[in-house]
Amino acid sequence: MSADERSLACARDKFMEKQNAKFAFFYMLSLVTLVFISLSTGMIVFQIINKNILDLLAIAPGGFSQDALKFAISAIIIAAPIYFFMMWLINKNLTTGKISKDSGIRKWLTYFILLVSAVVMIGWLIGTINSFLGGELTVKFILKSLTAIIISAIIFSYYLYDIRRAEVDKINNIIRVYFYGSMGLAAIALIASFFFIDSPFVVREQKFDQTIVNKFSQIAYAIDAYYGENKRLPENLNTLISGGSIYTIMESELTDPATNKIFDYNIKSNDSYELCATFRTENKKQSDDKSVYIDARWLHDSGYQCLAQRIAQLESGKPFPVSVPVR
Repeated sequence: MSADERSLACARDKFMEKQNAKFAFFYMLSLVTLVFISLSTGMIVFQIINKNILDLLAIAPGGFSQDALKFAISAIIIAAPIYFFMMWLINKNLTTGKISKDSGIRKWLTYFILLVSAVVMIGWLIGTINSFLGGELTVKFILKSLTAIIISAIIFSYYLYDIRRAEVDKINNIIRVYFYGSMGLAAIALIASFFFIDSPFVVREQKFDQTIVNKFSQIAYAIDAYYGENKRLPENLNTLISGGSIYTIMESELTDPATNKIFDYNIKSNDSYELCATFRTENKKQSDDKSVYIDARWLHDSGYQCLAQRIAQLESGKPFPVSVPVR
């Protein structure tokens, strides 16, 4: 072999190494995004099932979870465009011959994708069966199992067909059906999820109200402690700031985050009182679907609300009293 031929062969080998590295990147990135899309699509379907099939025994995370939906939405929005673009690039390079039908990169990474997908889906099915054995409703178990099986079947059937098809120099109708069909399913799942979550504005308002509720809980604990030590309610909330060691509370815990003024506090009887603030949302409906834990002491409507509480009378031999809502 002449020097020119050796130089040409070396240049060709370097070019092929770069091409193989590039195609390996395409396949690996498609694998990562595929896992995100498949899991997120399943999560959306699972949460829709949880939302529409009421299980009176289910509590978060066994019940409906907006946090799970928000993660799934975020994952699909980011991962889906990347995955389908990578698949378009892979199929384009297959049709032009840049990726050989018998390429080791193509075969090894396609089977690796199948392996990872299998592990993920097996884990998914194990979790679903575990929930069923833990008391989940049979209808929910069947629907969730079918969801996992269908998603797994779509992934496996596509990649098995792709690696076994005789002709790769053109995109046939079966590949198009898989490509656009899976794109449509991901889009449907994404659109459907928006009907089951609150808007970012509403979530921010709920967080604002939760801040008030958290402060109310701290105030109630301090009032309980004050009552347990002094056998009476404090005259005002300022009393709690410089009180005894067991009921001292910081001034910041007594102030409304909207006005920076101390919450309204009304004594109703010798062992009952009200804490008042302006709430931006209501939380009574949230407590019905068990999507999150809602403290029954602080159920409220929107607007200015005074939430009545009562000190549980201290009985002999029992520890601190605890505030209870007035019915």
